[in-house]
Amino acid sequence: MLLSAPLAWAQRPTAPAQPIPARPASKGQGPTTPPKGQRVELLGAGTLVGGSFNGQQIRKLIGNVSFKQEDALLYCDSAYQYIDRNAIEAFSNVRVVQNDTITITGDRGYYDGDKRTARMTGNVVMRDPRMTLTTSVLDYDLNRRTAFYSTGGHLTDPENTLDSQRGYYNTQTQVFSFRTNVRLVTKDNRIDTDTLQYNTQSKVAYFFGPTRIQGKQGNLYAEKGTYDTRTRVSDFQQNAKIETPNYLLGGDKLVYDEARQYGVATGHVSMTAKKDNVVIRGDVGRYWRGLGRAKVYGSPVMRNITDRDTLYLAADTLVNVESRATNDPGIIYAYRKVKIFRGDLQGRCDSLTYNRRDSVIYLNTKPVLWSQKNQLTADSMEIRLRRQKIDQMRLYANSFIIGQDTLLNFNQVKGRNMVAYFQDNKLRKVDVLGNAESLYYALDNDTATTGVNKALSANMALRFAESKLQTISFLTNPDASFIPPHELKEEDKQLKGFQWLIEQKPTRRQVLGKHFALPVKKAKPKAKSKAQPAKGKTKPAPKAKPAAKPAVPTPTAKPAAAVPKPASSTKTRP
Repeated sequence: MLLSAPLAWAQRPTAPAQPIPARPASKGQGPTTPPKGQRVELLGAGTLVGGSFNGQQIRKLIGNVSFKQEDALLYCDSAYQYIDRNAIEAFSNVRVVQNDTITITGDRGYYDGDKRTARMTGNVVMRDPRMTLTTSVLDYDLNRRTAFYSTGGHLTDPENTLDSQRGYYNTQTQVFSFRTNVRLVTKDNRIDTDTLQYNTQSKVAYFFGPTRIQGKQGNLYAEKGTYDTRTRVSDFQQNAKIETPNYLLGGDKLVYDEARQYGVATGHVSMTAKKDNVVIRGDVGRYWRGLGRAKVYGSPVMRNITDRDTLYLAADTLVNVESRATNDPGIIYAYRKVKIFRGDLQGRCDSLTYNRRDSVIYLNTKPVLWSQKNQLTADSMEIRLRRQKIDQMRLYANSFIIGQDTLLNFNQVKGRNMVAYFQDNKLRKVDVLGNAESLYYALDNDTATTGVNKALSANMALRFAESKLQTISFLTNPDASFIPPHELKEEDKQLKGFQWLIEQKPTRRQVLGKHFALPVKKAKPKAKSKAQPAKGKTKPAPKAKPAAKPAVPTPTAKPAAAVPKPASSTKTRP
């Protein structure tokens, strides 16, 4: 072994990297000198050269160098050992091993024996039984058994890979904390986020910021939650969403099982059908991806936006079923306490089916519809739409239409079945099929009742203009009569089965509920009061304005002509 004092020929050592700062002293205590660790023990080296360098005692070790301190071993091709500082600089093929479980390799390393910290630089690789981490610079605390990097790292385990700009790894808990440009890739998904924790033992990822999961079955988004890479179960919070090519389901919280293709969303739930501008909102939503079925309850409301109007549909439960055809819209089922609101149509029933492919709405169990001033009832109904406008209404069994005139009289038509035809969302014609009856008031200039037309027929056809009856055609076996006002009795004013249910007509606010609440109108600011005159000064009296000219009366519009007595295709009784 050769000892040389000057070491003038030795390579000038670079300044050691800054170690991880020590924990701050507890309150109430003055600055303390950090305790010295156990002396790093030299196990062996091919060549040792010692002496003084820059006023420090140093050993230069070359060839198969190895050190030991407690449960840690350090290997390298060459090293500088600082005697006074209990520190080591290691070069080439540097390797730190702790407890035969943690291994860190790199091109160069600095080891502080007092603080038991190591900094590795250049092609750094860290391994434990569950993962492998590669980076360019790594700080490792052997006491806390924690590793940290800030220059970009790549982690792999048997199932997943993970990349980030910064990372912190606790080898005791096997939990990684990643920050900035984090990407986790599994065999089924890719997760992109800014802040994430990953347990290398349980394979569960925890994220704490905007996170996107892209997979074969669709995409998921949330701002907080967990994802189990083994079971593929996501537990999302804060603005969570599931997105497929056709649908978007979201809520405050969302649990989604990819294996079962089943998700549950709670709190401000929203389901959007992208193909036909349908949005359903509620308190709870369940989604069966494989079945193409979504169920929303908790005061759910559906909104269907069209070019000129918007249809709102509320019920206790709304169910959306996707079409098997790629580009076809699906079907919506609503049941219990169904309410409909649209600018030209309001209604209610017990259950409803909206086939968006055929643009037909089926209303079941005591349906009632209000179209402008007309009320329609039957055992069941159909609303047929064309280009998002009402084209037909079909009434089946015990059909009844009631409309109020300008004097609030009730004009009535009833029959077995009816077909009402619309143009530009206005009632144009009604065909009454079977056991037709009608009762209409004749008016004089919309100011006085001149009598009541009552008629019976097997079938009838009624034509309207501006929602007012123009003609009635009795098609088969007619029996009609005209009752003057002085002969009109109470029992003659209503057909059998008459029910005026206007108090049940749903309002816009009732149907929209809390999920599509109307915006609160801001109060207009009060006008500033005029400035008061200064003390000691009187305000001059305003000049008197000239008397206004007497107003010229505006001619009133000519009253509408009285509705003619209904025409008949056959003679009627007087």
